[in-house]
Amino acid sequence: MAEAATRYAVVTGANKGIGLEICRQLAANGVRVVLTARDEKRGLEALESLKGSGLSNLVFHQLDVGDPASISSIADFIKAQFGKLDILTTLSEATAKMENLLLLFYVRKEGPRFTGEKYVRNIEIEELIAFIVYLITIDAMSAILRGDRFTSCCNGCLKAGREYFLRNGGPLNSWKVNNAGIGGTVVTDPDALRSRIASAEAVGKVNWKEIMIEPFELVEECLKINYYGPKRMIEAFIPLLQLSDSPRIVNVSSSMGKLQLHSKDALIESTEQNIFNIKNEWAKAVLSDAENLTEERVDEVLNQFLKDFKEGLLEAKSWPSNLSAYTVSKAALNAYTRILARKYPTLCINCVCPGFVKTDLNYNSGILTIEEGAESPVRLALLPDGGPSGQFFVRKEVSEF
Repeated sequence: MAEAATRYAVVTGANKGIGLEICRQLAANGVRVVLTARDEKRGLEALESLKGSGLSNLVFHQLDVGDPASISSIADFIKAQFGKLDILTTLSEATAKMENLLLLFYVRKEGPRFTGEKYVRNIEIEELIAFIVYLITIDAMSAILRGDRFTSCCNGCLKAGREYFLRNGGPLNSWKVNNAGIGGTVVTDPDALRSRIASAEAVGKVNWKEIMIEPFELVEECLKINYYGPKRMIEAFIPLLQLSDSPRIVNVSSSMGKLQLHSKDALIESTEQNIFNIKNEWAKAVLSDAENLTEERVDEVLNQFLKDFKEGLLEAKSWPSNLSAYTVSKAALNAYTRILARKYPTLCINCVCPGFVKTDLNYNSGILTIEEGAESPVRLALLPDGGPSGQFFVRKEVSEF
């Protein structure tokens, strides 16, 4: 029997977390993996960690998806080294962190007990739920206090977590330093934020809009990294993917970009008060019209969002009021996946929300292990011929866009 041809994969945002685990699982399945990261030092360290576990069929290449020259460089590398590409998996550094923040907003909206019962069914102690919420929030706040690009946290869950610690004498100032993803928001007055956080009684009364803003330039960068970055990557690699016998594109997306939300969704419910859902009827109509959807139409939606943002019309035009740029960027990525699947019927192209995953970004307080979170993207990357294309998956199940 002839030996199976080697398959080659490129994974973006792969120096840690789900991206790193995707590399590990693909390599364990015999795929030759190109692990990429913006930071060369961290990327090489990630590569060595995988090789230290006995995997040898991996290489590293530096990649900044926001830099067209960097994308051209890795495309040239793949062409010269392998002559084709079989699997492209795009993953934004911000995705996992924003999925974690989604849980925070539900604690604010429904209370710790509701959140625990709905999403952490194996936890029955309300104080433990508050403790988990506190840990997630502390991570987010540490990034905010450093002035990193991040999105606002939930005052209600921070208060719940702090009240737990006040009752039990736990540490109140354990600010852990992590790298923030591209969320689009910064703190304008760190000192004011610190002073409010220092007072447990005042936490629930913080006016976050007075302290944190969503600068226009960071909103633009969020779209650049989360939508236009993967789009440029795919455009650069389409010619090499078309040389594969089984080409696969997997866009790791988010349930936050869904246009139709239902109670079965892992982290989001359909409610009138949902703060993430895009309610702008024109944008929803454009992005939902699969038959007439084009890249130009997606650009129209993004440009209108930026225009409304710049003019202070987000709420008036029914755009998301929280995590707005991130949510819109993921909706655009999901729409682009549908466009690609129709444009390239010989390629298998899907997007997937991996779920709420335990990572060092959330002190391992997620519901899924990193291994479980990576399983869904890897499954789509290794789909047999004739598998689904142009679909949105929440973990392993097909979901509406």
